[in-house]
Amino acid sequence: MPVDHYENFPVASVLLPKRLVPAVEAIYAFARSADDIADEGDALPHERLAALGAYEAALASIGRGEQQPEPMFARLAGVIAQYGLPLQPFNDLLSAFKQDVGTTSYATFALLLDYCRRSANPVGLLMLHLYGAATPGNVAESDAICSALQLINFLQDVAIDREKQRIYVPLDDMQRFGVTAAQLDAANADARFQAMMFFEVTRARALMLAGAPLAKRLPGRIGWELRLVVQGGLRILQAIEAVQFDVFRRRPKLKARDWIVIMWRALWM
Repeated sequence: MPVDHYENFPVASVLLPKRLVPAVEAIYAFARSADDIADEGDALPHERLAALGAYEAALASIGRGEQQPEPMFARLAGVIAQYGLPLQPFNDLLSAFKQDVGTTSYATFALLLDYCRRSANPVGLLMLHLYGAATPGNVAESDAICSALQLINFLQDVAIDREKQRIYVPLDDMQRFGVTAAQLDAANADARFQAMMFFEVTRARALMLAGAPLAKRLPGRIGWELRLVVQGGLRILQAIEAVQFDVFRRRPKLKARDWIVIMWRALWM
């Protein structure tokens, strides 16, 4: 499976050293397929949970050093052994995917951030392990970047998520600003919605900037990759602001000219 777009997989580009491509592809295949089990198709909730439970069983089997009959898990087992990767990040991902099956909204930002801790942060942690750079300080800043990316994606996709009967803006924030689910259904980006989104964008930007020093500290390709990731996330936030937070009618996304700006800003970080 080639490395393709995946919102929580920030390090998978032409900057990736060739020696790490097989490892990243193996991790990506695991994450992408598990995420699809949780979100795609027409399987019933208990069927999705059972399939994700089988993934958990396979991880436990890998932890016991047992041979894996399934090619995807055999590849993953080889990568885990080669790089000494911890199993917890993989289990955290599965925990988040299982949560997706039954949870469609989050009452508080703390609960949403805990979801990001398991749905996004493990990817950054695994990449740091592949690069041999998983120090406590690096991990903390990687967590900030990955969680910020997840939050930015939620803000970008408020309309898309609502079509799927999901809300990834904290419900207490919605209540605070007087925004209702019915308003999201009506695609009403009034002053209340704009004020709420301004608050969410500001918080996501602060989190991204808190992790940004990691991009300047890590050497070589991973440092440049992270610079692009950070600046790309910040650029999307600018795009959200540019449409006056009306993500219902115009989904903010990066265009060719945006990448010129991103590369320039990455260069001057």
